[in-house]
Amino acid sequence: MDDLMPKIMDWATLYGLNIVGALAIIIIGRFGTGILTRLVRRLMKRSNADETLIKFVVSLTKIALMTFIFIAALGTLGFQTASFVAVLGAAGLAVGFALQGSLANFASGVMIIIFRPFKAGDYVEAGGVSGSVEAVYIFNTIMKTPDNKKVIVPNSKITGDNIINYSAKEERRVDMVFGIGYGDDIKKAKNILEQILSADERVLKDPAPMVAVSELADSSVNFVVRP
Repeated sequence: MDDLMPKIMDWATLYGLNIVGALAIIIIGRFGTGILTRLVRRLMKRSNADETLIKFVVSLTKIALMTFIFIAALGTLGFQTASFVAVLGAAGLAVGFALQGSLANFASGVMIIIFRPFKAGDYVEAGGVSGSVEAVYIFNTIMKTPDNKKVIVPNSKITGDNIINYSAKEERRVDMVFGIGYGDDIKKAKNILEQILSADERVLKDPAPMVAVSELADSSVNFVVRP
């Protein structure tokens, strides 16, 4: 017992300050992480960033800061952190190669959320799908087709092709074609179509709707109607 106490004292003298320093780094680091993540959240909300992006960036910031604090605490305890960092880097690289598709979807999701080519509720044609946007997530976008099907579209497919947003503009022209027989009165048919457009309150007066003969088809005279 007498021999044990000096050893304990020597160990406490040698490592006690390091342990106290490591605990101080963790405690102060967690406190500082909370302040920084709240600051990041506040700044992103002021810039009107999407809530999904805010949550992801705040979470990523917290993980990165806590990883740095953990490595700093290990270094204070005397561990060789250089090799630990190298192992983390190699693991990150391996995970990156394994998740190339997911990372592409993630990058595309961030671009969609930042640049906002569409929002929830818009009717779009994107990624080979036409439908109403229900939600935009980091990795995919949820759309509902006109026949009420739920479609989950990877974000990389959306940003890798043209995006047609039918809801982006308040005014949109509607193109329709109506046919009459060759024996029918063309002028009368045109007047009827114009009256129908005039009676519909949804049709704008300016720009004026267009009604004109567009084609002499095999079995009909076709009118193009563009309100």
